[in-house]
Amino acid sequence: MAEQELLAVDWGTSNRRIFDIGADGVRQRSDDQGILATEDFAAAIDALVLEAAGRPLLLAGMIGSNRGWVEAPYVPAPAGLADLAQAVARPRAGVMLVPGVLDAARPDVMRGEEVQLLGALATGAIGEGLVCHPGTHSKWAEIEDGAIARFRTVMTGDIFAALKRQSILSDLLAHAVDDDVAFAAGVDHALANADLTAELFTVRARVLTGATVETAAASYISGLLIGSDVRIGLGRLRADVVPLIGDPALCRQFAMALERAGRQTIVIDGADAFVAGARALAARL
Repeated sequence: MAEQELLAVDWGTSNRRIFDIGADGVRQRSDDQGILATEDFAAAIDALVLEAAGRPLLLAGMIGSNRGWVEAPYVPAPAGLADLAQAVARPRAGVMLVPGVLDAARPDVMRGEEVQLLGALATGAIGEGLVCHPGTHSKWAEIEDGAIARFRTVMTGDIFAALKRQSILSDLLAHAVDDDVAFAAGVDHALANADLTAELFTVRARVLTGATVETAAASYISGLLIGSDVRIGLGRLRADVVPLIGDPALCRQFAMALERAGRQTIVIDGADAFVAGARALAARL
């Protein structure tokens, strides 16, 4: 049943992606109806069940958290597809709720990324070793024996958003992140210096003294943050090639940073990985 038809939803905190997986291909759409914007989960689920039209409805991500519709308990790492399938919650007929994964040693958790990671693994797009899932909360996972063995979360996207919304750097972050030279300079500085919070404040001083052009400051700050993210991720496991799974535009920035650190990268579209993971899970249910 690897090619089973179903409706799969990657339901996050601020948005959701809906994948209509049929015999004739995959149709995708997205909206801003994440769990924080959903006032009536029962009505939202009813609408999706109606759209599924008798096919299975598979829900993944924060919809299964303690702030979502129904909480699906975490599966402890190491966790593979079979482990997730065994722990899938079934709150109502035809609806399957994918559990997240818990790394109890740190502790750390993920919801939604596990479907993409294991989907990419199922298709052979990635193998054993280190893999990065860039995002609001980047995940650096270690794949062993066909399972997510360990992982670490870095709040890079959240920090960037918070700095942009309310900080001494807010005015500088009003500019676009579009200067690759400034971005690379920020990455290099972060790779060589571990004191991120101190380095962030120097950006203001760099602009005041003319060391950095104001319009390039956002790119430099982005480089600092992503460079720090990469520094943390590469500290976990030796890897010459690092697969990146997620939004292609964001993966491009992480690829640039990893290349500055002397690593090669491959990029897997997160939507494709999610569909592969949803299909692989459905085949086991």
